[in-house]
Amino acid sequence: MENISFKIDGRVCSAEKGQNLIEAAKQNGIFIPTLCHFKHLNPLGTCRVCTVKNNGRTIAGCTVNVEEGIDIEVNTPELLDARKAILEMMFVEGNHFCPSCEKSGDCQMQNLGYETGIRFTRFPHLFVDRIVDARPERIVVNQNRCIKCKRCIEEVRTNDGHRVFNFTHRGNNTVVGIDYEQEAKLSETQAEHAMHICPTGSILVKGKTFGKPFGDRQFDFGPEGKMIPLKEVKKHKTTNKKKRIATTSLAGCFGCHMSMLDVDLGLLDLLEVVEFNKSPITDIKTFTERCDIGLIEGGCCNTHNIEVLREFRKNCDILVSVGECAIWGGLPAIRNTVPLEDCLKEAYLNSMTSEKGETIIPNHEDIPKILNKVYSNREVVEIDYHIPGCPPNANHIWNVVKHILFEEEYSIAYPEFKYD
Repeated sequence: MENISFKIDGRVCSAEKGQNLIEAAKQNGIFIPTLCHFKHLNPLGTCRVCTVKNNGRTIAGCTVNVEEGIDIEVNTPELLDARKAILEMMFVEGNHFCPSCEKSGDCQMQNLGYETGIRFTRFPHLFVDRIVDARPERIVVNQNRCIKCKRCIEEVRTNDGHRVFNFTHRGNNTVVGIDYEQEAKLSETQAEHAMHICPTGSILVKGKTFGKPFGDRQFDFGPEGKMIPLKEVKKHKTTNKKKRIATTSLAGCFGCHMSMLDVDLGLLDLLEVVEFNKSPITDIKTFTERCDIGLIEGGCCNTHNIEVLREFRKNCDILVSVGECAIWGGLPAIRNTVPLEDCLKEAYLNSMTSEKGETIIPNHEDIPKILNKVYSNREVVEIDYHIPGCPPNANHIWNVVKHILFEEEYSIAYPEFKYD
């Protein structure tokens, strides 16, 4: 086969004429991310995560075959931001609750989120209630996690060549449907193959879970020594002898505060340079001084959460959302897919109780009013920085704080940057 020369980001590369760009780039040591590409399948071009420029024209990289003299752009600021935006839209369009997903740590989409350094999305989460289909004989399909990459449609077939998955409906209502008759013909190995080729946790085999501890999952560790740089962090200067820190927990579980305490003996060194003002750690319930930084755990699910968050914004120079609940709602936001009235009826009227006849929805002027949904902090006040995780690693939290307050240059170790 004839070898030809072409350029990627100005670098001269060589590959067989007509070879797929994704594979040709890989052979030349250049990574182009994708969630739908398979070497042995025809180009799908569905996820658009591999968006590149071919001689100035924007196109899905997996649909390009290399030819003599083509000039490919991959890692320009514009393209890097475009691919990051595409991933962010995938996260908000589906209900991707990483901390509760069976495929967390083995999810290719999640891994690309780490690779691109997504701390929060610039788009609002939709929280659309979609079907979790458990009717098939061997598998469960969670439409909340499906990104319509088409891998399962093209790859999964019965022994007699029939497709098991297919697109149904049109436009924004398109979903991946299942042919139940053909699915029943799949062997256990074929069903597990369908689960593993899915780039998210949309396809699961009944009775089979990933269930691996941290460290054994595919994407817990990146390339050796890989660091994720802190970007766009607002530096803070103050003349205070000690930096003042305030913390609070809103609609969260206090897991992020427990992670802060995991600094362990480092807290003794910490107290030499900072002091805690309003915080559950000190049990100081009101602000006595203006604080340099406020760390917020949890989102806003009721009127009291809103009040506390606004008080923190008013009294803190820098405000940081800590953990998934604070950044976009997290696990409490699972209720966002259910109307509030239905949620309250299920919790208080339809639930079991030890007190006969005591099935009432609490309503009193002293009880904070529940909001129609769980809101992220940035939907209520301006947030200066976000620390993802459920909960974030203690080193991640402390190093961000040091970076902001003491201008220490620091990057986050790959295993510390997680959504679960």
